[in-house]
Amino acid sequence: MRFERRLASRGLKLTDMTQRQKTKAETGNPERPLASFRKRYDEAEAQREKLITRLSSLGSAATRHPGYRRARKLLNDAFRQSSLAQRVAILQAASWLIDVLEQLTLNA
Repeated sequence: MRFERRLASRGLKLTDMTQRQKTKAETGNPERPLASFRKRYDEAEAQREKLITRLSSLGSAATRHPGYRRARKLLNDAFRQSSLAQRVAILQAASWLIDVLEQLTLNA
């Protein structure tokens, strides 16, 4: 009680945790279950292959651009050294970089 008065004097109040709504993770009923590790791994590898094909199909003007080398490094070195969760973000970054390179080579 004394602790509550000190909090109240500072403008703070305690929250009754029994009234708090539970999140989806706490209820154990997520909207969709996570796919198996192998399936997510294979999907990441398939996406990587598509991006490598897109990168390879760019013209010679794109191969001279520093972004081309960075995209290659993302799809090879960084992809291999990262965990599965990080690989998704690396693929997104590489996809964005390839989009930029495609725009640059179309305008050149």
